[in-house]
Amino acid sequence: MTARDEVLARIRSALGDLPQGLVPVVRDYRRAGDLAAHEMLELFVDRLADYRAAVHRATPETLPAVLAAALDGVGRTVVPTGLPFGWAPDGAVVDDGTLTAVQLDAMDAVLTACTAACAETGTIVLDGSVDQGRRAVTLIPDRHVCVVRAAQVVQTVAELLERVDPLRPLTFISGPSATSDIELQRVEGVHGPRHLVVVLVADLA
Repeated sequence: MTARDEVLARIRSALGDLPQGLVPVVRDYRRAGDLAAHEMLELFVDRLADYRAAVHRATPETLPAVLAAALDGVGRTVVPTGLPFGWAPDGAVVDDGTLTAVQLDAMDAVLTACTAACAETGTIVLDGSVDQGRRAVTLIPDRHVCVVRAAQVVQTVAELLERVDPLRPLTFISGPSATSDIELQRVEGVHGPRHLVVVLVADLA
């Protein structure tokens, strides 16, 4: 008997008492929220605050002004190719997929839309659509300004997963990038932007 045969024999022996075939997955967890729309949005804002994200409120009419204020004095801003007209600040750099990591590192902020968001976890999902851009664009600049429409916010994780396409390059964002060492010293900006600014639009057609 070869070493390979022996290892496989031990695996078969260890699995001998387990049921054969696929085991049904129990899906009796909560699949839908029970909060009213305004309560859900307030929960979302509260979770974002817990993560030290800045939150600004806007309407479709005030959105350009709110975005301009959020990016005022920030410096160079990069935006994806499909960002809606009127959102990008003057002088913004449009990423066409050719900007290098060094060039992106020279950017001070990135402005994007999002795909969906979850109130209970304060999580925002990007999927690489034209109004969100490729993953590198949203991970390298120090500040991420993200527009979230009220209609994109759901209460539970189960509802969030129903909103996204698992075949797309999904990025889940729960506050600014942060990590803690064994002594619980918090360090921000290790895996992505140190600053997350969320502009929550009450109603965007």
